[in-house]
Amino acid sequence: MPRGLQAAQIVHAAGESSPGDLPDGTHAVVLTVPDEPSLRCVAARLTLARVAFVPITEADAPWTGQLMALGLQPQRKEAVKRFVSSLPLLK
Repeated sequence: MPRGLQAAQIVHAAGESSPGDLPDGTHAVVLTVPDEPSLRCVAARLTLARVAFVPITEADAPWTGQLMALGLQPQRKEAVKRFVSSLPLLK
């Protein structure tokens, strides 16, 4: 997926997952995975652990229906670190 499209989906995920009125000290971190199956694996692990997130899927071709991003709702980093610490930062 092109970096520009990735960035657009990341922003979409952040906006959709934010409850608004975020507390001081809230940070946004952009991580990446190599492909959709890897992203679906992360989503499955988060679901099993009952970690809140918002899945972002693309409605338009050529990626219709594809999972594009996960927006993790603000929460203690200890709750999500084990699921995302191995993912590299988007560069």
